[in-house]
Amino acid sequence: MATSADYDDRSQEIGYDPNFVPDSVKTFVVHLYRHIREKNVYEIHQMYEGSFQKLSDRMFKESPWPSVDAVSPYVDNDHVFCLLYREMWFRHLYARMSPTLQQRIDSYDNYCSLFQVVLHGVVNMQLPNQWLWDMVDEFVYQFQSFCQYRAKMKNKTEEEIALLRQFPQAWNVYGVLNYLQALVEKSSIIQILEQEKEGLEQFTANDGYDYNGGSNVLKVLGYYSMVGLLRVHCLLGDYHTGLKCLVPIDISQSGVFTIVIGSHITTIYHYGFANLMLRRYAEAIREFNKVKLIEENVNNQLREKYGEKMARMQRYDDEAFALYDELFSYACPKFITPSPPNFEEPLVNYNQDAYRLQLKLFLYEVKQQQLLSGIRSFLKLYSTISIAKLATYMEVDEPTLRTILMTYKHKTHVVDIDGKIISNADVDFYVNEDTVHVVETKSAKNYGDYFMRQILKLEEMIGNLDRIRLE
Repeated sequence: MATSADYDDRSQEIGYDPNFVPDSVKTFVVHLYRHIREKNVYEIHQMYEGSFQKLSDRMFKESPWPSVDAVSPYVDNDHVFCLLYREMWFRHLYARMSPTLQQRIDSYDNYCSLFQVVLHGVVNMQLPNQWLWDMVDEFVYQFQSFCQYRAKMKNKTEEEIALLRQFPQAWNVYGVLNYLQALVEKSSIIQILEQEKEGLEQFTANDGYDYNGGSNVLKVLGYYSMVGLLRVHCLLGDYHTGLKCLVPIDISQSGVFTIVIGSHITTIYHYGFANLMLRRYAEAIREFNKVKLIEENVNNQLREKYGEKMARMQRYDDEAFALYDELFSYACPKFITPSPPNFEEPLVNYNQDAYRLQLKLFLYEVKQQQLLSGIRSFLKLYSTISIAKLATYMEVDEPTLRTILMTYKHKTHVVDIDGKIISNADVDFYVNEDTVHVVETKSAKNYGDYFMRQILKLEEMIGNLDRIRLE
């Protein structure tokens, strides 16, 4: 663990004394420490979400909080509390300033120490879901940030290169994955969720908290680590493994992942993106639409902002592909290359390599879909059509058409998480001798359910307005 001396240089630069603890900070840590010991989740949440942010805005906009060594005497030098304080300390540093390489390494060490305590110690705490989610979310974010930082090698100083050589295990991809997986396994959260389906557990019903005097920390960290694993694997481009990590969570239902907004958005975004890249378009659209239904105005805003671009993307010319490139770059995860550089070769920047690979794969798929859109249009017009006639309409010879039809079959069928081959097409077909037989696979939309939801929302709004008027 780094001491305040490690930050003396930076302290002198910004006029910040890491050993000075203002009275408001003393009060904050003393009260937070007491509430944690008393398992007062409500007060912990108020201090974590409210007091910490207010003090940060008022006193530490451009400087770190006091060092852990400076505040530890006010909390009985409690080891676990000091790890929690440093977790918040580093998160504030990342949010407000640019961490040095040494600080990035120290933050990783702190996460390792904190997770080791949770995995192998006796943690008798109840912490808010928001804080526990932020731990996992920040852990993955700092890993991502470190990989991107390390991959920009051209302008690294000799001191930075020496530190990278000295600490090869810092933010190592296997270490990150192992900690997240260990939290999942040690928490037994998969078994807990399975037992909940049989009515033997109340994990989701209790929002992850333990009302019998126990601790929620390991179980909830294990739960959120499944989302963290999905995110890490998406950053690595391993979408199939990422989706498998999320299988224990039924995202079609409300759960602990929906309680915290950041967790909900992260889960749906990475789940949808992974399905998109695996050509499971129907599944991706279904989950993204659920998020859009949370706010009906989102669809209108998207159409206003991107409607023209979406129309131009239908043309499949060079301009359209440039738009696909632009929008993919804007919306995709910030992919990473987790491997360290080869210090024996000339140092180059490779921070864009992973992104370029994923973009190449995505645009390759878009170009193949261009060919399929034409044949899909013809198939929707017929229940049966001869190969010769369809080839004439497509302006290709029959062998080429058969190749196109096979490509269509391949591109519209994917393997799901259970290993079953499923169709993503709204129009399917089979060929018997020289005739194409078309089968409609898309079910009719159930508009009734949609209108019923809107009616219920309207009635709820009217009821709220009536209550306000009576008050």
